[in-house]
Amino acid sequence: MTHDTESTNDADDERTPEQTPTIEPAEPEEFGLVQVWWGDGKGKTTAALGMGFRAAGHGYRVHLLQFMKGGADSVEDTRGEYAAIDALPTFTYETTGEYGWHGFSDGSDDDEHAARAKAALARAREAAAEGYDMLILDEVLYAANRNLVDPDDVREFVESKPDDLELVLTGGHRRPEYVTDLADLVTHVEKESHPIEDGQGARKGTEF
Repeated sequence: MTHDTESTNDADDERTPEQTPTIEPAEPEEFGLVQVWWGDGKGKTTAALGMGFRAAGHGYRVHLLQFMKGGADSVEDTRGEYAAIDALPTFTYETTGEYGWHGFSDGSDDDEHAARAKAALARAREAAAEGYDMLILDEVLYAANRNLVDPDDVREFVESKPDDLELVLTGGHRRPEYVTDLADLVTHVEKESHPIEDGQGARKGTEF
């Protein structure tokens, strides 16, 4: 098989903003699975967001609920994904995390982390009944693995979700045995190397 490598830069091959299709609300035909993304590698939230953007691009209703990302000294309060989500009519988000990151010596309060995580799970139960097609619970597995929420409560939530709701759970470095048997897709994101080990901080545009 051969490929034509000649560059084509004709204006007709480029899409202008005026030619971008309008996103109209739509209903997915085959949603309803449970996805679990866990591991010590970078990319779990990124993968979930990618699916969210893809679904929203088809006009499906997507909601992102973040459990552990209320803010930290290493990142700005406004993340790039929030601005991108705001540009899509069928994608919404909310974050309930405590400032800082649980388990780090950053002065954040353990009890407040737990209170906010429990409130996020309660909010997830509400969101599951609000007609979304995809619900992304970002870092919920991290919260459960650290007992900020009861792992059994996360399992109960998964078992009781609407049949047509695509549920995406992310987070945690330990395998979430309490939900893996309920999941249709389980992805272990494994770290081989990470720039943080060489002192690289969070970068605008890649981590936030």
